[in-house]
Amino acid sequence: MQTILGANGVIANGIVKELNANNHKIRLVSRNPKRINTKDELVSADLLNQEQVMNAVKGSHTVYLTPGLTYNIKIWQNHWPILMQNVINACKEHNARLLFFDNVYSYGLVKGWMTESTPLNPVSKKGEVRAKLCDMLMTEMKNGLPVIIARAADFYGDTSPLSVMNELVFKNIAKGSKPMLLVNDKTRHSLTYIPDAGKAAAMLGTTDTAWNQVWHIPTAKDPLTGKQIVEIAAEIAKAKSNKYFVLPKWILRIYGLFDTNVKESVEMLYQNEYDYLFDSSKFEKAFGFEPTSYRDGIKETIEGYRS
Repeated sequence: MQTILGANGVIANGIVKELNANNHKIRLVSRNPKRINTKDELVSADLLNQEQVMNAVKGSHTVYLTPGLTYNIKIWQNHWPILMQNVINACKEHNARLLFFDNVYSYGLVKGWMTESTPLNPVSKKGEVRAKLCDMLMTEMKNGLPVIIARAADFYGDTSPLSVMNELVFKNIAKGSKPMLLVNDKTRHSLTYIPDAGKAAAMLGTTDTAWNQVWHIPTAKDPLTGKQIVEIAAEIAKAKSNKYFVLPKWILRIYGLFDTNVKESVEMLYQNEYDYLFDSSKFEKAFGFEPTSYRDGIKETIEGYRS
């Protein structure tokens, strides 16, 4: 049984699609899970409740942890460690393997390329939470729990509202509005294409030799600047203009006084002020996987908004 904890998110759905294509039995777990395939098993559970997590994981061979908690540092600090410990306990009790779908917050500001061997050096409160979770998992890995930490760069594609690039650039261009960029339009910024991410996570979870390692999810290796991204998107969309607006940090701080999500994002703006370079060559070589090119991914994303 392949169990998805935090079902029905964009990454979870991609994992399910790949698992179903390879005839795996699938269990979807969330507070209100929705069936994707006719044979999916549904289990309603609150991941903060140890007993419910135990029940949800029972009988699982592999568990994929993909929940999206409210983007609020107090919630992250209070809920993530409890949730992770509940899942670890359940996997140990039921002899299940655990794949955690992570981001790069725990790396902090990296001068150069982020690789699987980049040390954890968070420079944000959210990064500190993520680093704590990874420390918990590495400890359990050393003690015998089969673990994979799968990290991705910022997302784009699949018209996901959780992607900043989708919301500020591709959605606006597709609808004829002026796109916006955060802080700096001249730094290079790696972006992971959402359909690649779900497929890759499922490949990792079903490959025995992938366990007890950190993996970077396949991401195109030629990151673009914000200016280049807008220009390519405008060209593909046949937009009347490729003009855009750069939102400076001081404006975002003011917006944050009225919008909680913006306020919570301000501490992460270092990712836009400097180059954000994500290396996934380990995965690409191990699995012979070619990440979707930025031009192809942008084209599919624009078409998705227009369809």
